[in-house]
Amino acid sequence: MSILEAIVLGIVQGLTEFLPISSTGHLRIVPAFLGWEDPGAAFTAVTQLGTMTAVLLYFREDLERIARAWLGSLRDPARRREHDARLGWYIILGTIPIGFFGLLFKDQIENGARDLYLIGSALIVLGLALLLAERVGKRERSVEDIDKRDGIAMGFAQALALVPGVSRSGATITAGLFMGLDRPAAARFSFLLSIPAVVLSGLLELSSILKGDESTDTSLGALALATFIAFVVGYASIAFLLRYLERHSTMVFVVYRVVLGTLVLALASAGTIK
Repeated sequence: MSILEAIVLGIVQGLTEFLPISSTGHLRIVPAFLGWEDPGAAFTAVTQLGTMTAVLLYFREDLERIARAWLGSLRDPARRREHDARLGWYIILGTIPIGFFGLLFKDQIENGARDLYLIGSALIVLGLALLLAERVGKRERSVEDIDKRDGIAMGFAQALALVPGVSRSGATITAGLFMGLDRPAAARFSFLLSIPAVVLSGLLELSSILKGDESTDTSLGALALATFIAFVVGYASIAFLLRYLERHSTMVFVVYRVVLGTLVLALASAGTIK
């Protein structure tokens, strides 16, 4: 991978990780449009460590408060009724589905699931699901109202993002809207929920690359550069989306997903991209 490719893909990862448009899908589509090689699932997982570092930094006060309350609930069961302690338990509960299905379908995710027809279809289907959630979701509940049902529903929705094109934030925000959460609450919990799964996945892939167990055409220098750029751009992307959803719907992302998905299917069918 050239330095130019690392820079471009780092920017793509940072921009698309938190917007509901699928970072894994874009890291497959953009190289196809530009005539570059597919960087692979390992590259995607490692660069996500950059965007997760952005999440850790942006939500550091929330995470510290949640962690302190959750640890306190282990010593004192009475503290489990505290909102922050419950959020900690819901994040753990919501991480179980993606961990289970990620291990179960690891080979399919890293190989067959990166098919452009599947990615294009996933972009369209999730886009239409997000549109439906915008139409029927009541959006009456805030972060303080998140409960165990939300954790489970958004956890299973997060597992759908193992398929490139679905979008981790897109699937979880969609589920949150269906559960009646308002847009900022759905987005905030979506970001917090993503931390354990993405960090563990990225570290496992990075460990495999360093050990030589995982093949990749990317040099460690290019990988480090892309990950750093993803961190910087990702931090700005978080701030933008949270502010945007306070006053706007997700309609612009719905339109973008459907148009891009249709374009990918058309170009792949014509043999223009492979």
